[in-house]
Amino acid sequence: MRTYKRKTNKGNIPKNIIEFACKEVILEGKSVRSSAAKYNISFKTLHRYVNKLKAVGKDVSQISNIQFTHVGYGKSHQILNDTEEIALVEYIKRIADIYYDITPKEVRKLAYQFAIKNGNKIRDSWNENKIAGEDWFRGFLKRNNNLPIRLKTTSLSRATSFNKHNVNLFFTNLKTICNCLRVKPSDIWNMDEIGINTVHTPDRVIARREMKQLGKIISTEKETLVTMAVAVSAIGNMIPPFFIFPRAPYKDHFIQEGPLGSAGDVNPFGWMEEEHFIKYCQHFVHHVKPSKEKPVLLLLDNHESHLSIEALDYLKENGIIVLSFPYNCSHKLQPLDRSVYEPLKNYINTACDNWLASNPGKSLSLYHISEIIKTALPLATTSINIQAGFRISGISPLNENVFPDAEFLESNVIDREDTSVIIKTENDELFSVQENVDLSVVQENVDFLSIKKNINPSSVYQDIRHLPKVELYQEKKRTCKRTNAIYIDSLEKDALMEQKLDCSRKKNRISQEGTEIEQKSKTIRKEKSKENPSKRKHSLIEKVIKQKNFNKINSSSSRMRQIMKCIPYI
Repeated sequence: MRTYKRKTNKGNIPKNIIEFACKEVILEGKSVRSSAAKYNISFKTLHRYVNKLKAVGKDVSQISNIQFTHVGYGKSHQILNDTEEIALVEYIKRIADIYYDITPKEVRKLAYQFAIKNGNKIRDSWNENKIAGEDWFRGFLKRNNNLPIRLKTTSLSRATSFNKHNVNLFFTNLKTICNCLRVKPSDIWNMDEIGINTVHTPDRVIARREMKQLGKIISTEKETLVTMAVAVSAIGNMIPPFFIFPRAPYKDHFIQEGPLGSAGDVNPFGWMEEEHFIKYCQHFVHHVKPSKEKPVLLLLDNHESHLSIEALDYLKENGIIVLSFPYNCSHKLQPLDRSVYEPLKNYINTACDNWLASNPGKSLSLYHISEIIKTALPLATTSINIQAGFRISGISPLNENVFPDAEFLESNVIDREDTSVIIKTENDELFSVQENVDLSVVQENVDFLSIKKNINPSSVYQDIRHLPKVELYQEKKRTCKRTNAIYIDSLEKDALMEQKLDCSRKKNRISQEGTEIEQKSKTIRKEKSKENPSKRKHSLIEKVIKQKNFNKINSSSSRMRQIMKCIPYI
């Protein structure tokens, strides 16, 4: 039975109590019944253990030193012994560390293949289905309760870009800024955008068990995106948010019910673009009030809207140093992603549920988003959550070794590194260039799996199911993508400008080629029409004749149907 529960306590007597009772009977000469009643043991059970001791020991001195190795009911038959199951658990943990987890069905197949290869005695159902049974898998999870079944997706680019080289380079730039400018935790800010939809994800509900399909009211089926930019500091402060609505033109009543001090702008798609980022920089400077005498560090991702030359110049004039995260590493290094945005999404869903419940018959539109944010944002952006995000990402307090070696195991599948370097400023006062840096050298193929000492999986499982590994990654040419850098240098800005010019030139060239092709096709069509005007007339005449014949056939068929209806049934 899969859910069998014991109804008695037979076989649960501790081993030391049975040993005391047996020694009283053998050494002190008491009867078996009196000792069994004294220690609340079955008479037959105590009699059986006394006979075992008498059969083993030849004299009293040997009997007094004997101890039982096992007491109670024996363990049920286990196809894989404890050592083999420990090796299977270590293999599962090892392959999960590199983000290539295996499903329960694959674990069952692996257990069957291992049992066949090792010559273990298995059940007939295993041989018939070529897979371990569901009962074995349930028992395996009960015996190893540190293996939960869960799902959280991670893109390949994020898993492989987060490696030691990129993280060390980011912390090197961060340490250089903190040491040279003596930036305090109150002057370290992180800014990022989050998308808010009018169609939310409802919370789980309680309903009758016999209902097969549950329903929860949402506003509409078609969602509308509103972007919100949030900035927090390392000491737990936050400035009012900045909204981007998919409307035109911008009206003040969009944020009338929002948090105090909020600002906004409009975009046809509700996205953050360069012109909106410039307005956000003005909003940031208005609330933070930085200066060249008291500089501020702003941490950003490498989104294209953040790389506006005009915005970077404006930030530099107001004493703001911009440091970008490595490409596809913000899920580990960005404080907002680590501790703020996840609870914020949950609070937004709860606030939307409450709004729909208090406004029955109404749908949630983008004009109510600011009201929802006013309720949910203070609950998620507490000082404890914000400080925890900066702490676990190693930014404040500065901790370069915040990520253990096991965090970089996923980058072992495809070794990829960032090609950015430390930037030298115009006046050579703050930063220095790393000399003799060969950017073409790809990160060495280090076996990160051997770093984790606690994991020693059996080689048998690796022979059956190999760990995923591909060839050494070869960097491809990328356009319009930036890496980890400090955007206060003229050299970096020149490189950024050249990159944008290259992108614009390619777009212009493609558009010119498209217009040329259209013009050529038009000229060819005109020439063909001029060369054979008679053929064109004949083709038009043929089309007209065919259409007339088709109409005649349709009309005649309709007349025949009317005639057949008038004929009586014979």
